[in-house]
Amino acid sequence: MRESIKDTFSLCPVLADIFRINALYMIQNAGSGHIGTSFSVIDMLTWIWVRRLHNPNNADYSSDIIFSSKGHDAPAFYALLIGMERLAFEKIHALRRIGGLPGHPDRMIPGMVTNTGSLGMGISKAKGMVSAKRLQGKLGNVYVICGDGELQEGQVWESLVSAKAEQMSELTVIIDHNKYQSDRLVSETSDLGNIKAKFEAFGWNAFEINGHDISALENVLWHAFYDQRKPGNPRVIIAHTVKGKGVSFMEDSSEDGWYQYHSGALTQERYEHAFAELFSALTQKTAALNMHPVAVRKRTAAVATSNSAKKQEKLVSAYGEELVSMARERGDIVALDADLVKDCGLVQFREEFPERYFQCGIAEQDMVSRAGGMALGGLLPVVHSFGCFLTLRPNEQIYNNATERTKIIYTGSLAGLIPAGPGHSHQSVRDIPLMTMPGMTIIQPANEQEARMAIRWAVEKNDESTYIRLVTVPCECPYELAPAYELEKGKGAMLKGGDDVAILAYGPVMLTEAWIAAEQAWREERISVAIFNMPWLNCIDGNWLRSVAFEDFSCVFVIDDHYCDTGLGERFMAEITRLYQKNIECPIVYTIGIEDIPACGTADEALRYHGLHADSIVQKIKKRYTER
Repeated sequence: MRESIKDTFSLCPVLADIFRINALYMIQNAGSGHIGTSFSVIDMLTWIWVRRLHNPNNADYSSDIIFSSKGHDAPAFYALLIGMERLAFEKIHALRRIGGLPGHPDRMIPGMVTNTGSLGMGISKAKGMVSAKRLQGKLGNVYVICGDGELQEGQVWESLVSAKAEQMSELTVIIDHNKYQSDRLVSETSDLGNIKAKFEAFGWNAFEINGHDISALENVLWHAFYDQRKPGNPRVIIAHTVKGKGVSFMEDSSEDGWYQYHSGALTQERYEHAFAELFSALTQKTAALNMHPVAVRKRTAAVATSNSAKKQEKLVSAYGEELVSMARERGDIVALDADLVKDCGLVQFREEFPERYFQCGIAEQDMVSRAGGMALGGLLPVVHSFGCFLTLRPNEQIYNNATERTKIIYTGSLAGLIPAGPGHSHQSVRDIPLMTMPGMTIIQPANEQEARMAIRWAVEKNDESTYIRLVTVPCECPYELAPAYELEKGKGAMLKGGDDVAILAYGPVMLTEAWIAAEQAWREERISVAIFNMPWLNCIDGNWLRSVAFEDFSCVFVIDDHYCDTGLGERFMAEITRLYQKNIECPIVYTIGIEDIPACGTADEALRYHGLHADSIVQKIKKRYTER
């Protein structure tokens, strides 16, 4: 294809259609991924790579570099890299799979130069790349693609000053201004105002174009590089694009203000419709060039579905319903959200209490400090985001709030290893020690019932602050909490009786794997395994610990949905050591958890990779039990 079309103005639209078709398949086959933002950026990405970049993304030589700061558009980059033969074609079937292509950019993949997915870092990294080139005497320009919603992150604006001061004319930032962030309009979430004027105020050369018009893009790039009226300045191109460009029902998919195709796979009917529309556009372009029809290797996207009749426990939904119930009773409850209203279970709260719902945009530090001011003013703020973003970026602000001894509730969804498809930028597996501070209690509920209990305990019974970790994915939990069960701080609860080995775990993912492992251990080796739900992740009641008599078990396993060296297991061993001291009857404790950068893949793949699948757990039980 690339050899047969010599004119790049004709070639790039054809390639862009091909890349859209392949990106569509990749996302559908993976069962998840970000379609809308991948499609909005493909026209620009294709043109810049084909027309503008010299020796692109090659670390060994002087080369031009391009990468995405927003990271959601990884499928677009992968489709391009496959089409440009930088990646093997078979990788098209491996999006969000172990050993395949991670859900967000990862520099271990050929052609990808940096890891992104946590927003706001890209311009700073691009500046570092420019500095490295200068110091090493290497040539080459650096292009970084940012999302428009991403501009709400404070680091973006921090990064602009020194780029101008150091005259980084090698740096070009492209804003994919598709007007939507996540599921809502940027203007509705946190209006950006005049983006061009803002960048110009920092001394940048700023341009505005239609991001799907490659002639306009080439014209502005030519002027940006060769117009010497403002030499030495970094430049920004605000590219007005359409989210979901290329598929009519994705381009105009707002339903009651919600964009429908930010992430996730399509229905089969929608997938076939999208493919047909894209292929028709491709066929028309090649026909106009008097080319033979493009051959398509048709393969059905293998989307995993569940036929189980068991109830799916949806903890975030249950949590959100309980929060609304309490807000009806208490006028001091306010909810803050960082652009994740659906993912954090806040749609009903937003609709019922619009005056008490605060959409803070992608600005976690601002959100947390705002919550601190609300608490000082007598309100009870409940602060929401993904756990990976809520506990890390604004951790200094959270600690500042803690020093004021006010009461704030922090709720981090997407907690733990699963889902593993988005990759390590979104897997919250290092938050427990960061949220362990005076006046903060950490809870991770095991099912819907305990999720309701957790938020009610945090509001009604805890006089201090609480951090609630919530697993987002629906789970089929094989266990139930006792009818009379109540949350008591620091105390676990037995879910399954047993005499030989004990397992402590928390959350629906790890408790389910523990349950299956216990049944398998009994079935295969007649090892009787007791299972304890321990939702309290930074406090253990010593009296409860003694009452369970863990020393009566041959060994105890603590399973962490977290890095094991900073999770519940380490706290449990410290408490056991303190209680038993030099007592020879001290229980033998083993910890199981994540020990490396969390893997990207299906749930089954990631659990097996990290030794947290039931099959792996039962092997550990057998080994340690026979060594007793």
